[in-house]
Amino acid sequence: MHSFGYRLNGLLTFAVTILALMCAITSLSDNFNTPSPSAEIKIMNINWFQKQPQGHDEVSLTMNVSADLQSLFTWNTKQVFIFVAAEYETQKNSLNQVSLWDAIIPAKEHAKFWIHTSNKYRFVDQGNNLRGKKFNLTLHWHVMPKTGKMFADKIVLTGYSLPEEYR
Repeated sequence: MHSFGYRLNGLLTFAVTILALMCAITSLSDNFNTPSPSAEIKIMNINWFQKQPQGHDEVSLTMNVSADLQSLFTWNTKQVFIFVAAEYETQKNSLNQVSLWDAIIPAKEHAKFWIHTSNKYRFVDQGNNLRGKKFNLTLHWHVMPKTGKMFADKIVLTGYSLPEEYR
């Protein structure tokens, strides 16, 4: 009949095939989840707004970020990467994005939060385009599954503006 090696090969091939099928079903099951996250960002203070020696505008903000991202978590979610970006237009570029703050949410228990923070990364415009500029704050998220493809989405919060003069 068949030797031990042939039988072991057949068993391992079957096991890997079943494992791949289970991973595919797991990945497809995420398509049935319809998340409904919510977020709110309030700018509490503009700490400083200055022109750098190179001529670039730089802003430091203090903000309150609150969000409920629990609906992003399923049994296939490993973690969620989130970040807040300032988005604005200039004459040179139709979309400028500056990342201000980010975090990794490792579990559903940590997905509903409120944080009072200053921007973690520098809000700098390459030029002097920020005085009086209207901008949006956007909460982006990337859901990293245990198996399957990542997906990303965002919530755009509008109605923010910078002062006309440096501080």
